[in-house]
Amino acid sequence: MHRRLALLSILTLATGAAALPAAAAQAGAGPKPVAEEAADTKTEQKAVTQYWTPEKMEEAQPLTPPAPKSGGKYGAPGEPTTGIPWEAPPTSSAPGQPQAAKASSGTAWTGGGAITKTAGRVFFTYQGRNASCSGNAVTSANKSVVMTAGHCVKMGGAFHTNWVFVPGYDKGARPHGTWVASKLLTTPQWDAREDINHDVAAVVVAPLQGRTLTDVVGGQGVAFNQGRRQQMHSFGYPAAAPYDGSKLIYCSGRAFDDFLMSKDHGLTCNMTGGSSGGPWFVSFDEKTGLGTQNSVNSFKYNFAPNWMFGPYFGAEAQAVYNAAQNTNAL
Repeated sequence: MHRRLALLSILTLATGAAALPAAAAQAGAGPKPVAEEAADTKTEQKAVTQYWTPEKMEEAQPLTPPAPKSGGKYGAPGEPTTGIPWEAPPTSSAPGQPQAAKASSGTAWTGGGAITKTAGRVFFTYQGRNASCSGNAVTSANKSVVMTAGHCVKMGGAFHTNWVFVPGYDKGARPHGTWVASKLLTTPQWDAREDINHDVAAVVVAPLQGRTLTDVVGGQGVAFNQGRRQQMHSFGYPAAAPYDGSKLIYCSGRAFDDFLMSKDHGLTCNMTGGSSGGPWFVSFDEKTGLGTQNSVNSFKYNFAPNWMFGPYFGAEAQAVYNAAQNTNAL
């Protein structure tokens, strides 16, 4: 594997518009992301695909990410930078009129629609053990970008290996294939000090049988520098009790601001470890399963298990997305 490092809980884990794509997205560019080459050859990609047997996926365990930091060696967490509002539309069929979010604190999604294809489970190897997170395919110039949490690509000083995305995962089934990462990208704040306010990542996945990811499963919209305290839907594949990672779960309601140790969005949500990296949407249409991604599941406080928190998608998150969508997917 060719490694080139460049500038890209829960405290129990839940482990205006512009024309797309790239040129308009550059307007809100933030600090240069940190990027790591993953399986960047056909031989490596084949090996990673073969590595993930059904048994290994079944046995994969969610991570417990670092807690928000209030100070110490690296200082207090840094607040995300707010830039010019920007969004890209879904690449699936056009959504209908968004409807008010129906309150859910952790229910199996039975509504069908685009979300059942764009959301999926993430699997990787972390410090010698197999682990799981969640992710989501989004509109992108290279049609190959998955948004997830920073700790779902790197934690404890090293990037994860054997990284794959399984969209539409359902009780062990892989209806849309297993997509192998060719590049992992995260914010410099997460890379340097695991700053929970910047727990964001984007992953470029290699084509599968000659087709790109969003050509197969579609892509949700994605937005940055948006207003807070909106109605939101959150999705993921929680794998810690009482869930088992076998199906897509969702929460919905009005987001609130974390008033404790982060600058994150909060949402009433009972999802557990394994849901980390799953998408949060604004303007989610339950009739079509389409929306605009505006955060990811990141962490929970031990003393508040009914609350989930997700990072604000500001300039830093946008820079990660920009770098990913302008990467050659091989």
